Amino acid sequence: MSLIRTPPRSALQGLRVIEMGQLIAGPFAAKTLADFGAEVIKIEPPEGGDPLRGWRLLQDGTSVWWQVQSRNKRSIALDLRAPAGQDLARKLIAEADVLIENFRPGTLEGWGLGPEALHALNPGLVMLRISGYGQTGPYRDLPGFGAIGEAMGGLRHLTGEPGRLPVRCGISIGDTLAALHGTIGVLMALYHRKAHGGPGQVIDVALHEAVFNVMESLIPEYSAFGAVRGPAGSALPGIAPSNAYRCRDGVVLVAGNGDSIFKRLMTAIGRDDLGQSPDLANNAGRVARVAEIDGAIEAWTLQRSVDEALATLGAARVPAGKVYTAKDIHEDPHYRARDMILRQPTRDGHEVDVPGIVPKLSATPGSLRSPAPRLGGDTDAVLREVGLSDKQIAALRERGIVG
Repeated sequence: MSLIRTPPRSALQGLRVIEMGQLIAGPFAAKTLADFGAEVIKIEPPEGGDPLRGWRLLQDGTSVWWQVQSRNKRSIALDLRAPAGQDLARKLIAEADVLIENFRPGTLEGWGLGPEALHALNPGLVMLRISGYGQTGPYRDLPGFGAIGEAMGGLRHLTGEPGRLPVRCGISIGDTLAALHGTIGVLMALYHRKAHGGPGQVIDVALHEAVFNVMESLIPEYSAFGAVRGPAGSALPGIAPSNAYRCRDGVVLVAGNGDSIFKRLMTAIGRDDLGQSPDLANNAGRVARVAEIDGAIEAWTLQRSVDEALATLGAARVPAGKVYTAKDIHEDPHYRARDMILRQPTRDGHEVDVPGIVPKLSATPGSLRSPAPRLGGDTDAVLREVGLSDKQIAALRERGIVG
């Protein structure tokens, strides 16, 4: 059954967002706002649209990833490289609250759509600009993708096993972190505008800075001790015990690093000698003997299946879990109970399961209101809304300005 619905109230109802840019960072930020009721108008190039439409696994020629990234949005096909296309963009932006773009710095300025020009047109406009290195600094003009931001931000150096090549986490986490930071910035700027009568402003998010912002103690440790943190596989350096442990039929993750949790963990695995040791009563002591502790835990897990280990650890109130695959997530009752797997129709007549909406708001929850759009599926309707006649739209289409 389709779960497209309109809630009684939406947190961002009445907010109009213009989305420029492609692929991941900018569109993810816009998707987050759209999930909570913002009207998002996505501008795509008439030839081919957003490349994400063709990424990874396709259904009837369209990526199923697209169904997530562009749900709740409208699509207008518009050539922003053409002066007439830029004029149409100005009409849209003049009536918008937010503009999101993730072009290389200087691109909008080259089109006459930089902050100075747009704020003269719409003083309250909030502009979110996501780029590899930010709008300023010596690297601003270099091309930057999420993978490069993850490396420069310090994340890639910590991923993988010691002595081996760094690995990526398997998703475009740098882009998503930048998108989430950008979304936070948009909401803060909107609050400032409404609560304090402030003007619109520019939110400058660099991919590597978004990654760097979540790197915890990396720089303080280097500053204070000259310590360069390195990769540690599945362990969490300086925190013990917290690791992955082999079972007969798989792997369990155990986070037994709280003082009282550690004692319960040791009791559960039959090692009260370690749990009651004064030397291991706090984290510093456990870190000094982490190899011994990890060995004791894995000696216990190797004798058990994943399910048996989790049952025992759960009964002891020790945080533990298995490594979920897509199949595990899809079949898990907790995901279903919290509406984190939703059935969404597509414009091509299919239905596909997609991730639910985060966070959960009690009074104004997010919702799936419309499927991801076809390329240019809303061009005519949107242009009519800003005053163009059908004849004008047809003339622009003949010139290739709109699709």
